[in-house]
Amino acid sequence: MTTASLRTPLHDWHQTHGGRMVDFAGWAMPVQYASIVDEHLAVRRAAGMFDVSHMGRLTVTGPGAAGWLEEQLTRRVAGMARGRVRYTLVTAEDAGGTRILDDALVVNGPVVPGDAAADTWGLVVNAGNRQRVVEWLRSRLPAAGVRLVERTAETAMIAVQGPAAVGIVASLAPAADRPRLEALGGYTSTVTTLAGVPAAASRTGYTGEDGFEVVVDATAAQPVWEALLGAGAAAGLVPCGLGARDTLRLEAGMPLYGHELVEDSDPFAIGLGLAVDLEGRRFPGSETFRAAAGRPPAQVRVGIVFEGRRAAREGSLVTAGGAACGRVTSGSYVPSLGRAVAMALVDARHASPGTTVDVVVRDSGQPGTVVALPFYRRPRPAAG
Repeated sequence: MTTASLRTPLHDWHQTHGGRMVDFAGWAMPVQYASIVDEHLAVRRAAGMFDVSHMGRLTVTGPGAAGWLEEQLTRRVAGMARGRVRYTLVTAEDAGGTRILDDALVVNGPVVPGDAAADTWGLVVNAGNRQRVVEWLRSRLPAAGVRLVERTAETAMIAVQGPAAVGIVASLAPAADRPRLEALGGYTSTVTTLAGVPAAASRTGYTGEDGFEVVVDATAAQPVWEALLGAGAAAGLVPCGLGARDTLRLEAGMPLYGHELVEDSDPFAIGLGLAVDLEGRRFPGSETFRAAAGRPPAQVRVGIVFEGRRAAREGSLVTAGGAACGRVTSGSYVPSLGRAVAMALVDARHASPGTTVDVVVRDSGQPGTVVALPFYRRPRPAAG
């Protein structure tokens, strides 16, 4: 039994249907229902559904919203088309220096249904960083022209991921809207109706698979969740917990805040340069990042694969030639590959694919090989 104080609108459903609940960033969340391996493979082969309502959902509105966000985020938002979604970092600069507060998604459009104003933008942030991100951004608001509202408690967020995910979600939309949903591009968002309920849907996710992340009103969470389960039953859709979500994102080489990404990370060293647009821009910490972009990193993020199933864990020492050269940031056995893998920060001179390293697992060295990330890429449809 978890003692977490925060509950998503689907909490009671999880408990009733066998979810093993754990405390995650103060939220009671299901880590698994039956088997993490089975849930993981369901996402890779068919579809899985996750309650991700613990993620923070923020709405930014007003005539100055776009310009203000341009000055707060590491990713350029000027010129973003309506409905586009971009991965960004939220940074702070104060007496403590430059700090990365979180990684986030910024949406030119509503992140929750019902926000139809032309000047509406959305932000999706991590559960563990939600409060400090909100506090920081509110401290930066101008006297007029921009309004920031947190919408987390009043809404629910459901991720449907896997090869069958798009068809399952689209099947709950009105017939006239299904082709548009199915054709929606990656990192694009729209507003629709699912199971008769207003919904914001984005072609995003955190598993390395195709799919949607859907936001609905909290009161509609369980009916929509159950409608999705019913629509996806024949395709093999199953409810999944945070355990499978973590192994899926690890296979896909996706960083997790608090592991690969921390407050003082060099984004260019950990492969997140794509989230930092420097040319002609200023944002909190932009000069720090400008300097980092101009020098070779001492350590870089790499993948390490092992022959067996024995997993290295966060903090495990990485050595090369008997000398320490880095630390594991995430590690696990990953079902799609049938072996253990890890992401690590290692000295740049030992970061080339094919380099042999040893990782200390349970007080003994385990041989591994450095590989390029990601470990897994979803198959692309064959050309017609």
